[in-house]
Amino acid sequence: MVNTSDFSKRLQKVLDFYGVSATAFSEEIDFNRSTISHLLSGRNKPSLEFVMKVLQKYPEVELYWLLNGKGSFPSEKKITSAPLQKLDKKEIIDIPSNFSEVKTTTSEKQIERIVVFYRDGSFKAYEN
Repeated sequence: MVNTSDFSKRLQKVLDFYGVSATAFSEEIDFNRSTISHLLSGRNKPSLEFVMKVLQKYPEVELYWLLNGKGSFPSEKKITSAPLQKLDKKEIIDIPSNFSEVKTTTSEKQIERIVVFYRDGSFKAYEN
């Protein structure tokens, strides 16, 4: 069972972490502002739809942490890598000791425009 006062504290922690207001948060997850207000005040318990939208929009939020306070926020997902393989001497290539010997190629392409998209749906375009 979800403890509403503890849930509201965790929800506030999510808002603080992302630096968004309750209004901006409600717009980002497409929920009514009044619903967010009631959740933050502890008046209502979260619906499944609300929890799923939060998890979709904010992948750093863990389900069990949000509902029960167990786990961590932001999530500490461990990155696993493949085990290292030993190389034969035949597979090792010589790297030139003088890096000026390395040829660099230049591209004739030029950047025309860079577009930055923000989480609130707005964007900014920079043109050359």
